[in-house]
Order: sequence, then structure tokens, then C-alpha cells
Amino acid sequence: MTSFDAHCHCGQTEWTAKLEPEQQGHILCHCDTCKYLSGSTFTLNQIIPTSSLNITKGASKLGKYTYYGESGKGVHCYFCPNCTSHVYHQQEVMGPDKIVLRTGLLTEGIKNFKPAAEIFGKAKLPWEKEVAQTFDTMPPS
Repeated sequence: MTSFDAHCHCGQTEWTAKLEPEQQGHILCHCDTCKYLSGSTFTLNQIIPTSSLNITKGASKLGKYTYYGESGKGVHCYFCPNCTSHVYHQQEVMGPDKIVLRTGLLTEGIKNFKPAAEIFGKAKLPWEKEVAQTFDTMPPS
């Protein structure tokens, strides 16, 4: 297990994530919500245990936004209240022990992680090339 440091755009929020070797890759999410929240064609993520994330600065000030995912259950997005960088999301459908970490904000992750999978391929833009195994929605559990 390796620790990776991260911070939001403005530096008001900082965190460390402990990732196993198999978690040291990006899951590209092409869902429409990720497109709206990021202003891009996909987001860079990894599903990790809640206990693997340690907010070291600004934890008590994190903002929270909730929307309802394809499952009909809540998705809670936690972000820096100043610059709005999203740190992680907690999807009720996955239970309280798993979160979706934004790996694109990890200092080493953005430079060194490779795409591990693509999810919500059904919403992928037609001009995007496949860079990893793609699932229409989520991979089978």
C-alpha cells in the first residue's frame, strides 16, 4: 500500500489516500453527471475503502452536494468550498465503506497512473477512443 498526497486547486483542502497497487490506475467515468461537474468528457477516479482517505486540511469545511444516480440512490459529492475541487464522492449504492476518489487530483496520480477501466461507456462521446476496457455502466461486481 502506498500513500499519495493531494490538494485542491486553491490549497484550502489537502488529503492523503492509501492505495493498493491494483488501485493505482484511473477509472474514467463518462456519465453525464461527471461531464457536468467537471466540464470535461470524463473524470479520473478510483473506488477505495473510506478508511483509505485522510483529509489532513479543511475537513470540517468541505462542501457537500447530493444528486441521485442511475440506481435512484444518493451520490454525495464532497468538495472544497472555496475552489470547488471535488475530493471524493460517496455513493449510497456502494455502501458506507467505499468512496470514489478523484485520482486526477493526486500529485503523483495525475502524472503516473494509467487508465485501468472506463465506465458509463454508453454515454461516451462518439469521437473518444477507447483507452481501457469499457463497461456500459459499472463493471460486474
